[in-house]
Amino acid sequence: MSDVRRPIKAALLQIHSIAGLALALLWAVVGLTGATMAFEDEIEASLNSKMMRVDASATGRLTPDELVARLQAAGDFGKVSAVAMASDPSTAARIRFARSEGGTRPSSVYVDPYDGHVLGSPRGEDFFATVRKLHRWLLLPGDGNGIGRKITGAAAVCLIVMLITGLVLRWPHRARSVKMWLKPNLGLRGRGLHRSLHAVIGTWVLPVYLVMTMTGLWYSFEWYKAGANWLLARPQTTVAAMQPKAPRSGAAAEGKGQDKTEARGEAKPLAFDRVWTAYLQQENGSYGRALLTLPASAGTAVRVRSWPQDSTLESVRDEFRIDAVTGRLISSDRYVDKTLGERVLAGVLDIHRGAILGWPGKLAFMLAAALMPLFTVTGLLLYLSRRRHRRLARPPVASLVPGE
Repeated sequence: MSDVRRPIKAALLQIHSIAGLALALLWAVVGLTGATMAFEDEIEASLNSKMMRVDASATGRLTPDELVARLQAAGDFGKVSAVAMASDPSTAARIRFARSEGGTRPSSVYVDPYDGHVLGSPRGEDFFATVRKLHRWLLLPGDGNGIGRKITGAAAVCLIVMLITGLVLRWPHRARSVKMWLKPNLGLRGRGLHRSLHAVIGTWVLPVYLVMTMTGLWYSFEWYKAGANWLLARPQTTVAAMQPKAPRSGAAAEGKGQDKTEARGEAKPLAFDRVWTAYLQQENGSYGRALLTLPASAGTAVRVRSWPQDSTLESVRDEFRIDAVTGRLISSDRYVDKTLGERVLAGVLDIHRGAILGWPGKLAFMLAAALMPLFTVTGLLLYLSRRRHRRLARPPVASLVPGE
């Protein structure tokens, strides 16, 4: 190694070691929780397969408001915040609830769409909700508005630094040798084996970790999200996403009647049926499943997310905002109208967990996330072995008294 490169690599090793020691445990927690959630949908579907299915009937299915009324008559489940409906006549409806005053959210329930009979709460929902909070916010107070979001975001930035410095530190003399890059030397023992596993497996997962961190920053920093929107989305789309506007036919009426509409909405709880009717007119009945979500704060705009029947990705969806009082369409965001960059932004979550590549991608991302503790252990062992090597190589201290 040349005299110029030696101090540079020594400095990078210090950065790599200090950052790794400081954040290794945090990265292990985030990796394991991410791996746990990789097949969350499939696990919940398997656990609740009987609860999610009903016997199709010739009688018409209840409207969302009728389902909510039957549910409230059956017991005190809490304030309804969202209703999920499906076009499949044998799929149960799902009702979600708002947070209580203490900040906890009751478990959702499946209901029979024909008679409103409560089928039960889905198994696994509370477990995955806790894992998700640990993954995103480390279970710290404030959830998405607390310090935990910033900590995980800063850890993601540091992980990018770790990946870059690790790649530079392990750059072999024979850089074109595939065997040198990708094959661990399992015949070694002790420090040599730890270094081989740390470096080679780190090379395997480096592309996956880069994708995970670059997409994970989307959920941690608003400036990062704004920059991604500026780079990939059309200007008018970015503005519309920040502040949805009414279509041309209702733009003038919206400004004049907004105050009255909000006042009427606050006078009594918002209902779903007008929103549901307006949504069906927009989609012409060609939908797979739809989620109607009430506004979290004051206002009457209900958000409707709609997925087609053949969709396996969270990102392939249409989104509408409809006034719950008048049934007027406020904004419409259809997936087919998005540019390539906007589809990338819409699919951040699918990219983050590898779902964009189907189940093989999800499996690869899950395994990569589950390997994070390996780097915690091998990195710590390498650090301790370096310290021990330095102590052994240190020259003995000269005697203070001659001849002693």
